[in-house]
Amino acid sequence: MISIFELFKVGVGPSSSHTVGPMIAACRFARETIEQPQVVAVLARLRVELYGSLALTGLGHATDTAIFCGLAGCLPDRTEVEALRQTVESLRASSHLNLAGELRIPFDEKRDLVWLRNQTLPAHPNAMQFSVLDAQGQVVFSKRYYSTGGGFVYDEQGLSELKESLNKTAREPELAPYPFTTAAELIEMARSSNLRIDEVIDANELVERRADQVAEQLDRLWSVMAACIDRGCMTQGILPGSLHIRRRAPAIYQKLTRGTPLLPSQWLLQHAQEKPKDPLQQLDWVSLFALAVNEENAAGGQVVTAPTNGAAGVIPAVLGYYVYLVPDPGHPDFDRTITDREGVHRFLKTAGAIGLLYKRNASLSAAEMGCQGEVGVACSMAAAGLAACMGGTIDQIENAAEIGMEHNLGLTCDPIAGLVQVPCIERNTMGATKAINAARLAVLYGDGKHFVSLDRVIETMRQTGVDMQAKYKETSLGGLAVNVVDC
Repeated sequence: MISIFELFKVGVGPSSSHTVGPMIAACRFARETIEQPQVVAVLARLRVELYGSLALTGLGHATDTAIFCGLAGCLPDRTEVEALRQTVESLRASSHLNLAGELRIPFDEKRDLVWLRNQTLPAHPNAMQFSVLDAQGQVVFSKRYYSTGGGFVYDEQGLSELKESLNKTAREPELAPYPFTTAAELIEMARSSNLRIDEVIDANELVERRADQVAEQLDRLWSVMAACIDRGCMTQGILPGSLHIRRRAPAIYQKLTRGTPLLPSQWLLQHAQEKPKDPLQQLDWVSLFALAVNEENAAGGQVVTAPTNGAAGVIPAVLGYYVYLVPDPGHPDFDRTITDREGVHRFLKTAGAIGLLYKRNASLSAAEMGCQGEVGVACSMAAAGLAACMGGTIDQIENAAEIGMEHNLGLTCDPIAGLVQVPCIERNTMGATKAINAARLAVLYGDGKHFVSLDRVIETMRQTGVDMQAKYKETSLGGLAVNVVDC
């Protein structure tokens, strides 16, 4: 079983597949190179080749700077954003980098980083190849990697083994007490064991981690999400890139709070019991949370990949709704017998279980699935997590997840100018509000019975992604990307 902590990762913007994944791949290649003395002895320079979607939209997704940082030994969850910026500035000023932080080598960006925009490798649209060249320009060591979405990275052997495992009818022995590959299996295991979905996940996580470690990691995820909301609401300015998009979250926050100097996390807790004059104002806050996170992501800030960076605002926005906007212990629509901390943990574990199903049976990659694989999956995960916190039954939680995806089917990925900004930032607000609506329909007004199963909708999403034309899958060759003129 994949851990939910492989699904939820602390990373940097603007993209999990085009920024986080390439940084991880570059770091792995740098470490593997340094560990081979015979290769280091003849190393004269490196060459990095980018294919398909990485080549087409990589400049707008900071793939180049991510690779520079990865080659220098940086990882997205362990390096401060300012340190990443300094690494890139140093390389561009000197045309040298410290490979894996240990070996200073020349690196000419124009010569050594090759954008193969007209070449796509059959194994996956997000492919990259790293090569070590000797003084004669001959390749002495080479490795190919694939960034498959959500920050997951595989070399050729790893991707082949992954695909082989997915095609096997016979199941390999699992260490996890509750291994599942489909929603039907997850539901049956939970029901027969008299466990909630989050308790199934908990039992599986405890194979590799102590209970306190699981709790600490979940606390950190929410802490990073909440801090991202705070920063996004308080940071003015223009987002990087050719579109010159102004951040909207700070102005909306000031309007909602009538000009407070407090952070959102402080202001909301102080005003928790106030009833808004406009009953729809709660949705304005949810939209604000999503905008704040995704504007931070677009600016290269620290976010939680949930399950991707392009969709990083959906789950924090819905979690923010749960923590900040329904804090009343007597709230009739929520299971308020649990603390906020317990609720956050239940939400993330339940959402993680749903995310694992999409990872296993479809894809989290917009380059494969379009945005249904990012915002659509995040909406489905958030709907399930919120339904769990509302005290929903297993069937109601499945129903919420299914509704969340069913109404995102066919969602394209067509970022203007290859930037994770338009329509990506606003799209997260739609995903978050849909998730809340899905959870309410399933739990407050449903009995768990539903016509379309979650497994069916996941398979439909996969088939839709396969059928979708490549120009609508993170290439910026179709849709809004070509119908909105970028001057």
